[in-house]
Amino acid sequence: MKTRHIRINDAVARTAADVIRSELSDPRIGTVVSVIRAEVTADLKFCKIWVSILDGQGNPDETMQALTKASGFIRRRVAEVVNLRHTPELTFIYDDSIAYGMRMRKLIDEANK
Repeated sequence: MKTRHIRINDAVARTAADVIRSELSDPRIGTVVSVIRAEVTADLKFCKIWVSILDGQGNPDETMQALTKASGFIRRRVAEVVNLRHTPELTFIYDDSIAYGMRMRKLIDEANK
């Protein structure tokens, strides 16, 4: 993968994370929604953003619906911050690997007691 493409992926992921954390006020979005990574296609038309929900209080389906609904706003903010010829269409994908790892760690700690 080219260095420029990696920088674009990182910039989109960082900007999306900042917008989700500080600018969205939808109550369906939990307190700890973390952007794991972003992957922009080579033609810059589409972007998949993997997110993890860590607070355990919210419903992942509702959170994903809220993020999908806010994707236009997030896309507009990405366009303002990241200087690209085309701003990609954003698709959010739920990634439960961190939550799974935390559950496994808890089970291992309990088994060791």
